[in-house]
Amino acid sequence: MIRCIHILLICICIPVPASAIEVTELIRHIDELWRGETSRANMSMTVRTSRYERSMTLEAWSRGQDYSLIVIRKPIKDKDIATLKVEQNIWNYLPKINRVTKVPSSMMSGSWMGSHFTNDDLVKESTFVEDYISEITFQGERQGRMVYEISLIPLRDAAVVWGKVVILVDQHSLAPIRSLYYDEDGLLVRTISFDQLQEIDNRIVPMRMSLQPEDTPAESTVIVYNDIEFGVPLEQAFFSLKNLKRRR
Repeated sequence: MIRCIHILLICICIPVPASAIEVTELIRHIDELWRGETSRANMSMTVRTSRYERSMTLEAWSRGQDYSLIVIRKPIKDKDIATLKVEQNIWNYLPKINRVTKVPSSMMSGSWMGSHFTNDDLVKESTFVEDYISEITFQGERQGRMVYEISLIPLRDAAVVWGKVVILVDQHSLAPIRSLYYDEDGLLVRTISFDQLQEIDNRIVPMRMSLQPEDTPAESTVIVYNDIEFGVPLEQAFFSLKNLKRRR
């Protein structure tokens, strides 16, 4: 689950000075940082709750914002469980019963595979650029780093669950440092931290994201990208219900 927080239409080879950055470009960069035009990734996810701890390995493919496929590789009992997104439609596949179910929009904020990430996090149904009004509310030094602080307020008709999102971004790498998610009453619900930066295809990508729910501080979900590549050959036909059920 990546997801996750899937990405880059502004593939930046040279750091952009603070005075030159536009908030829309910066938000689009964050929206696209783990995705690109096409991508393939191998990930591990560890979920810790008060009742259990579990780990999974995942493989994921994406094509722009409208197409993605995520498949569980391990553990054996969950192998080949998969989630497919095609435009506004999302399906889950359960191989043990050979059943495909469509995920209703009302379930986008629900947990994916028992983790603290949601279905929306996993497949990026909503985007910061399209669903929020963004503003750089601070730029300067914090804890020895030059950062941008961006506040995002959802559009009135946006189908999102958050009342506000605040993102802290490193000015040099343009990589997110931390994202804070608030409910409609202004209460902090969760924090996602990003680290283990790696340069891939002329972009700086955080290879680990750690989600901490505010109401259960002893719990967490951590996603680590073991590898990720961009610009892989992926046709639109790859993202089909037939391929969702195929054992790879």
